[in-house]
Amino acid sequence: MSLMEKAIEIAKDSGAEVPVGAIILKNGEIISTACNEREKTNDISAHAEIIAIRQAEATLGNWRLDECELYVTLEPCPMCAWAILQSRIKSVYFGSYDTQYGAFGSALDLRNIGTGANSKLKVFGGIMEKECDNIIETFWKDKRAKYEN
Repeated sequence: MSLMEKAIEIAKDSGAEVPVGAIILKNGEIISTACNEREKTNDISAHAEIIAIRQAEATLGNWRLDECELYVTLEPCPMCAWAILQSRIKSVYFGSYDTQYGAFGSALDLRNIGTGANSKLKVFGGIMEKECDNIIETFWKDKRAKYEN
């Protein structure tokens, strides 16, 4: 199973949450996994990426996630993108592009402003894009159908 396939499985297990799965690796070893938990925790910052970063920091005992890689099913929003930049993650691999809120090239690119302009972060999008798109589209279709009935 590829890392994006694993992130997709994590997203599918997110229950009532917007299905986003995230994985952080260091030296090829998975050090954290997470899905969104905003509804569960009533915490607006409980995005999959933020939770995965917090877990990775705890695992490493350091907020600097140098040499770490993040796999996530949806392009990070501005909040998550800024946390990724500040944590010094070296590479981000994402599935679905987010033209409304995506902060690594779709709606805006935080790598090009402020301290992000000095970032060496590498970003690769569109990995298993159709599969990742399908998870999000199905979630919103099902949610809308519940309100229509």
